Amino acid sequence: MALPLLPIAVGFFGLGTGYFVYGGWEVTNFPSSSESLNKGLGQWGLWMPGFMQFLTGLILWTYITVFHVSTTNAIYMAAVAFTAYGVHWFAMGLNKHFGGDTRIDGYMAIAFLWLSIIGALVFYDVGDVSVGILFTLLTLVYISDIPASLTGSRLWIRIKGAFHLITAVWLMYLTFAAITTFALGWTLPL
Repeated sequence: MALPLLPIAVGFFGLGTGYFVYGGWEVTNFPSSSESLNKGLGQWGLWMPGFMQFLTGLILWTYITVFHVSTTNAIYMAAVAFTAYGVHWFAMGLNKHFGGDTRIDGYMAIAFLWLSIIGALVFYDVGDVSVGILFTLLTLVYISDIPASLTGSRLWIRIKGAFHLITAVWLMYLTFAAITTFALGWTLPL
């Protein structure tokens, strides 16, 4: 993404951390489910992927508004995605923390599946393969989230967890690429 110094690494790192936390638990089922575990997962979901992505989205919207970024710029998709995914994690984190019924996440996943497909389309179309890969991985997360959440199937939960972990690794690469590009002048694909 050819952008000025913007906080995209913050959003990438926040989501990646959340995906490691949730994915690790989904794949291993360790520690075993409990009220205290749900509170812990809720806090991690609320702050890392929730707050950090939402903050990134707000800063991107401010940048778009202040600098009158044209509508043909992929930064618009980034702003929509970071903001929407951030709020989505606020809702999921709070739901998990307060012991809500997480089966409804399956219906939420339908909307975020569409957002992920649109993100992949936009970033591949503008030639940003690295972020296109991210949205492809997010698409796989939400495809697996629908049956995992609606059925509670341990197999589907593990599949979703595996996609969370794979995506988390890619997000850490994007975090590394963003930080080294902006801080050191490196030119890793971003």
